[in-house]
Amino acid sequence: MPESAPPPEEIASLSLAEIARAVEERRLPPVEKWNPAHCGDSQMRIARDGTWFHEGSPIGRPAMVRLFSTILRREADGRHVLVTPVEKLDIAVEDAAFVAVEVVSEGEGPARRLAFRLNTGDLVVAGPAHPLRFHDRGEGAQPYLEVRGGLEALLARPVYYELAELALAEAGDPPGLWSAGAFFAFSA
Repeated sequence: MPESAPPPEEIASLSLAEIARAVEERRLPPVEKWNPAHCGDSQMRIARDGTWFHEGSPIGRPAMVRLFSTILRREADGRHVLVTPVEKLDIAVEDAAFVAVEVVSEGEGPARRLAFRLNTGDLVVAGPAHPLRFHDRGEGAQPYLEVRGGLEALLARPVYYELAELALAEAGDPPGLWSAGAFFAFSA
């Protein structure tokens, strides 16, 4: 069981220093070190909108979703699994494992830092270790944020629009944003 402070309900009232401190305080299980035998299918699914389902029914308890998200891992072959020291179960993920539902921006240009709150309450500061990328599947560019170990968050449309407004205001060529010393171009 991970030890962590409860996630803040919203990050708009926090400074990026407070957000960075909350990120550092969060300890996740070492799922990358666990290699149990594959045991089957969890009968769970993460929908494109970030809703978690078990046997076709939504999981209504946010604390349960947060708990399961801490043992989620992406395998080298792209599959998603829930893993403990003694078992590994497949989980279906329609798009990304997480959804970025809120963003806080501090600074401008190369001094900017962008912090995101995920649908699970996790906080992630975009930068070299957590890059933003854009992928076009024929519906226009979709923005993603690397969370950990190949797991990504799809940016919710309102979050993407906030970033686009910031990028347009900076009028860079190519359009994009800096965060934690890394530049992320808005192109697929």
